[in-house]
Amino acid sequence: MRKTMMFLLCVSFAFLNSCAFISIPLDRTTRPLLEEKIEGRGRNKILIVNISGVITNKQERSLLNEKQTPSVVARLKEELDKAAKDKHIKAVILKINSPGGTVTASDIIYQEIKKFKQKKKVPVVACLMDVATSGAYYIANASDMIIAHPTTITGSIGVIVMKLNLKGFMDKIGVKEESIASGDKKDTLSPFRSMTEEENKIMQAVIDAMYQKFLTAVAAGRKELSVDTLLPLADGRIFTAEQALSHKMIDLIGYLSGAVSEAKKMAGITDARIVSYRRSGEYKNNIYSQATINIFSLGDNSPFETLPVQFMYLWNL
Repeated sequence: MRKTMMFLLCVSFAFLNSCAFISIPLDRTTRPLLEEKIEGRGRNKILIVNISGVITNKQERSLLNEKQTPSVVARLKEELDKAAKDKHIKAVILKINSPGGTVTASDIIYQEIKKFKQKKKVPVVACLMDVATSGAYYIANASDMIIAHPTTITGSIGVIVMKLNLKGFMDKIGVKEESIASGDKKDTLSPFRSMTEEENKIMQAVIDAMYQKFLTAVAAGRKELSVDTLLPLADGRIFTAEQALSHKMIDLIGYLSGAVSEAKKMAGITDARIVSYRRSGEYKNNIYSQATINIFSLGDNSPFETLPVQFMYLWNL
């Protein structure tokens, strides 16, 4: 019996030594940002900041516990604040891969980038990846230069608020909605009825005001374009990188490595370390790596998970 037990222990030990284990951290407590060198050398640094996914103020939640990670907005603010205190940061590259997001979240990020530039006095280059539409393109216009990959889809300048009309379906199944409101405009975007002509005008006026803000931001970022010049391009349509370049919506077509080169030129430096910020447990070993790998996220930052109505700078896929 003793020999049998010893044999089983030896076999188990040999098996364990031959296996590869994947460690998945269960603790999602938000930790301070750490700087990680990606490539390059020298005292000067160029920071790569990732803006990806649907842009909202919503936090992500782990599947394994109730702890949440910062939203896209909070993360960017934290990274820019850290960069502003580092005298060796000579330029920032915004690596953008997003269809856009809520009006407010997009505008907050835009304003934070503008404030960072005023405070830090370093060039900011936007590098557009697969998709950089609507709110993502809005954000890109806070930079000093916009570079798009040859395969980038961008544009989709405009605002949308989505509403379902379930009245016909509810009439079929015999369900009637009977809300009590303080005024007849309180349920303007109710999915249980059609909007009146007056309500349509009210909502259109709100959309137009937000749309004008978008146009103003793009015109401020693209010196060659005026609001009037933009209008034919700003009906929500998307553009390839070549089309965007021909319309002067971007400055160059290139790759992320080209954005690094342009950032160095603008900063007046030849050598620099390319760095990013990460938290413990995040993976990033080259300029194309994502900032965060979240296997157990409960969703994709969809802005529709909690609020039924939101005004969006979003390419409605």
